[in-house]
Amino acid sequence: MARGRPKEKVRWSKLYSFNCVRPSVQSDLDRSPSLLGPGYSRVVHCNKPLVHRKKPLRYPTNYISTTKYNFVNFLPKAIFEQFRRVANLYFLLTAALSLTPITPFTPVSMIAPLSFVVGLSMAKEALEDWQRFMQDMKVNRRKFNIHTEEGQFGYRSCQKILVGDVVKVEKDQFFPADLLLLSSSYEDGICYVETMNLDGETNLKVKRSLEVTLPLDDDDAFKDFGGTIKCEDPNPSLYTFVGNFEYERQIYALDPNQILLRDSKLRNTSFIYGVVIFTGHDTKVMQNATKSPSKRSRIEKKMDSLIYILFSLLVLISLISSVGFAVKIKYGMPKWWYLQPNNTTNLYDPSKPVAAGFFHLITALILYGYLIPISLYISIEVVKVLQAMFINQDIQLYDEDSGNPAQARTSNLNEELGQVDTILSDKTGTLTCNQMNFLKCSIAGISYGVSSSEVEIAAAKVMASDVSTSLDLQSSNQDLWDKQASTFGSSEIVSISCYSPMVRREKKSFIKGFSFVDDRLMHGNWINKPDADTILLFFRILALCHTAIPEYNEESGCFNYEAESPDEAAFLVAAREFGFEFFKRTQSSVFVYEMQISGYPIEREFKILNLLEFNSKRKRMSVVVRDESGQILLLCKGADSIIFERLSKHGRMYENDTQKHLNDYGESGLRTLALAYKKLAEAEYSTWNDEFVKAKTSIGPDRESKLEQVADMIERDLILVGATAVEDKLQRGVPRCIDKLAQAGLKIWVLTGDKMETAINIGFACSLLRQGMKQICISTLNTESIGKFLLWMDQAIKENMLMQIANGTQAVNFEQDPHEAFALIIDGKALSYVLEDDIKNDFLNLAVNCASVICCRVSPKQKALVTRLVKEGTGKTTLAIGDGANDVGMIQEADIGVGISGVEGMQAVMASDFSIAQFRFLERLLVVHGHWCYKRIAQMICYFFYKNIAFGLTLFYFEAYAGFSGQSIYDDWYMLLFNVILTSLPVISLGAFEQDLSSEVCLQFPALYQQGPKNLFFDWFRIFGWMANGLYSSLIIYFFTISIVNVQAFRADGQTTDMPVVGTIMFTAIIWTVNVQIAMKMSHFTWIQHLFIWGSIATWYIFLLAYGFASPLLSGSEYQILMEALAPAPIYWFSTLFVAAVCNLPYLAHISYQRTFHPMDHHVIQEIKHYKKDVEDQRMWKREKSKAKQKTKIGFSARVDAKIRQLRGRWHRKVLTLNVETAP
Repeated sequence: MARGRPKEKVRWSKLYSFNCVRPSVQSDLDRSPSLLGPGYSRVVHCNKPLVHRKKPLRYPTNYISTTKYNFVNFLPKAIFEQFRRVANLYFLLTAALSLTPITPFTPVSMIAPLSFVVGLSMAKEALEDWQRFMQDMKVNRRKFNIHTEEGQFGYRSCQKILVGDVVKVEKDQFFPADLLLLSSSYEDGICYVETMNLDGETNLKVKRSLEVTLPLDDDDAFKDFGGTIKCEDPNPSLYTFVGNFEYERQIYALDPNQILLRDSKLRNTSFIYGVVIFTGHDTKVMQNATKSPSKRSRIEKKMDSLIYILFSLLVLISLISSVGFAVKIKYGMPKWWYLQPNNTTNLYDPSKPVAAGFFHLITALILYGYLIPISLYISIEVVKVLQAMFINQDIQLYDEDSGNPAQARTSNLNEELGQVDTILSDKTGTLTCNQMNFLKCSIAGISYGVSSSEVEIAAAKVMASDVSTSLDLQSSNQDLWDKQASTFGSSEIVSISCYSPMVRREKKSFIKGFSFVDDRLMHGNWINKPDADTILLFFRILALCHTAIPEYNEESGCFNYEAESPDEAAFLVAAREFGFEFFKRTQSSVFVYEMQISGYPIEREFKILNLLEFNSKRKRMSVVVRDESGQILLLCKGADSIIFERLSKHGRMYENDTQKHLNDYGESGLRTLALAYKKLAEAEYSTWNDEFVKAKTSIGPDRESKLEQVADMIERDLILVGATAVEDKLQRGVPRCIDKLAQAGLKIWVLTGDKMETAINIGFACSLLRQGMKQICISTLNTESIGKFLLWMDQAIKENMLMQIANGTQAVNFEQDPHEAFALIIDGKALSYVLEDDIKNDFLNLAVNCASVICCRVSPKQKALVTRLVKEGTGKTTLAIGDGANDVGMIQEADIGVGISGVEGMQAVMASDFSIAQFRFLERLLVVHGHWCYKRIAQMICYFFYKNIAFGLTLFYFEAYAGFSGQSIYDDWYMLLFNVILTSLPVISLGAFEQDLSSEVCLQFPALYQQGPKNLFFDWFRIFGWMANGLYSSLIIYFFTISIVNVQAFRADGQTTDMPVVGTIMFTAIIWTVNVQIAMKMSHFTWIQHLFIWGSIATWYIFLLAYGFASPLLSGSEYQILMEALAPAPIYWFSTLFVAAVCNLPYLAHISYQRTFHPMDHHVIQEIKHYKKDVEDQRMWKREKSKAKQKTKIGFSARVDAKIRQLRGRWHRKVLTLNVETAP
């Protein structure tokens, strides 16, 4: 068995100032404070896992499950889910009543359809949950190296890991459970952890073991290892941990720095040893997970209301029928001697009309049950499965890089995709791909870098189009995304010297993280510059001011850098390309290859004296180094606002020019940092270092503040060197996707665990924020001093929150500029207050009036609470999208949850309703599939109610005509086949294949998506319109058919019709009417639709022929009905076609009037495409496209609009200046 690997030598506790001082021994056993009690009852016996599976402990295993069902509860829970549907409950009752003598149908005809529908729906639920189960098993079966016995380690599946097990986790593995870190491959027990799946942050966290466990550094060391951990009970707090570790008769305090959480990842560390504290659903990440909910779409919920309406109609006509029957029995039955009224049952006893009417009420409820379509649910299930298959098989949603297609993990919510109002998105791994590109820099007041950002390129394209064609600015702007994103930065971009002299990018070999182009600095040309000393210092700051670790890549022959942030990695790549390659770090030094004029590198060593880390409060990072000449330098990088206020009087030489460059970089969507330095005298440094060491080694709650104060002392009187500008590399297509979604009228919120500065920078990069947008920042930073003066600190902070919200609301309401946009930015601590009941509505009102909302430093639980607030507060459809375990709560809380499967970790995908490989696929998922699915399901349901009303009411009319006898005019087989065979396939083709517009046109006209959120195709007006159409059709079908065949001979020999003939003629008219109606409803035909529609009509005739040829014992009075009675009679063919035409004339008139005088958006586009005007008249096509966009203040187009307004303003000012200068 493999032993521990050689120990890395860097002792990071010597470098890090703020978080690497070890706790001392707390006490001995006799004086240890007890943690046992409510909330602190966990006891873990290290290296004794079996103890924890016995009473009284009985800790759970490491098995996890995200399924809705299991083998025990599937049957009762699935049956409950099915009979939550009102229609199914009704048909269960009618199926039970069909076993009684009062039923008008046979029991089989009632029980079989219900069993088929419910069984198929349950089978679909079981299949979808089985897929979730298989994904769970993929996680549960991961293999990990576990201590077995006598210092031997062996691989065991994740689900079999127990509390107390010692686990060896190797580099780039996920932690299988919550662990206490015992030791690592580093000499002092430090390890790097990536917590992206937990809090969304990409920067690596430093964890440290207790010093007492450092000797446990190889497999043999665990042969006799034992200890006891007493700690807090399982809870969802990711950032806290309280516990004690009893080891070798001593007790050591534990804090979050020693805890490795499940689903975080080991990075930059060869291996670690840890002991399991929490397993399975006790782990903190699973404690943050909410129970997998049963979600229902809004359309399905509204369909229940429709069922109630139809049920009310059913009860009404059944009451009318029962009253009519009671009257007939009381007054008519005594006269009908042939029915033997004196020798009958209670069903027909003229002396008991009330009882007879009651029994007939039950008969009528069953007879008219066709008003409530039982096959609607099964048809919808079939259609949704087909829609899910189309989503899964859409090649445009397939990601070639990862090999992951889109996946509809549940088909119940397809139509919800077309009704989304607000998108709540995670940041890391969802919007970003954690890659920065070094693009520009400012050194000594001179800007370098001729490459253009995507914002600059897009603006230049629009301006070029504006100048060359004089087309309308807005219509030109709408075509920004018509070309592939890959054209950005290519040589196809036209250079416009009068507006942007540097929009053309030079072709060069691609270097990840480095897109800088400028020969003034490249290839050593900077050496000849007059300010070469400043440039040298700039490059050295890039190469030295960081905490990265170099790793030599043998394939490329270059060094790769494992950095805490992507910015640092980009700076190091840039320094390397400029000739300053960082290649080695020891405990006390950093080594850099510096390129010389001769072209050969020289190795230089810089002693690292102190390192002051970056954090969100400091907004800067500094390193104190000693160069080879003995000079001590403080090198600092940070936010420009922080650096500029710390400059000395003689260090502001380049401030104005640098500030101008920073503004230009910001307008171009780039992330910026300012760089400065300071020379330190030996005595000055020595005095400061004494204070620093004293603060660093202090123990107590004020240690952090002491370190910040000491750091602040040295980071003053700086000399400005320059500034950097990096382009934040979002996932491919993210700006386009956000732009299109914004134009589709969707609101986008970003919920991230990252610090506020990072989130704001990402907001700029993906165009949720832009230069000039007014930011409303709500935080508790301004309330820290309140508690010193007020007794009730929480109440004071609440009042401060309300004041900040009120001020923001006032600013939004009083703004007069139509182009002005507001962004709301709030941190997690402030959220904990504003999410309380007495504040949350005010916060929501402010948020919905802002163009974009960014929530920073939010916990997984807060993400879920914000999602719930938006969902319940607005009453509109919400969609949550994320990629990590920290996003599971909001994914499950939202109406629709979308998981990103293109990044590491499967927790989000397993909890989601839909999964896609990258954020950019969300555009097509919503704008195309969402739009299609919503319209298909809405039209399908409306049509279903129409055809069932048209069919069901004819039964009522005939019963009234036949003295309320309960007699059906149709044969039982006709009624059984009506929904199952004869009209099911056309309606399924409508729900599965209907397209009002092609996918390409949907993407070109994103505002069409608003038909879903506005519910234009399933509002009450449209629903009642279709019901009225069904009522009209039923009246025409019944009374026209009766009128035609009632007053004349049916056949040439003078024979009149009987009831089977009348029923068959009427049923044929219904089949023609409803199928012609659905053909008129469709706007997209393939051979499938033609086959299903006309094939259904043909199937009716084939069935009628076959049924007639069957034995009279089966066909009864319908024996040979087509060949002998109907086919030879011309009136049969005339009446059916005539009635069908009259029934569909009002709909034809309606759509003709609507398309002519009040066309909807898709009607106009359909007409343009039909007459090929999009090809013949490009100006008109662009104009229509520009009109079909929602006005928005976020997105790339809005950002380019702002850039264009700025460029135009500059150009006009320049023209005015020239005119003034040339004026006589």
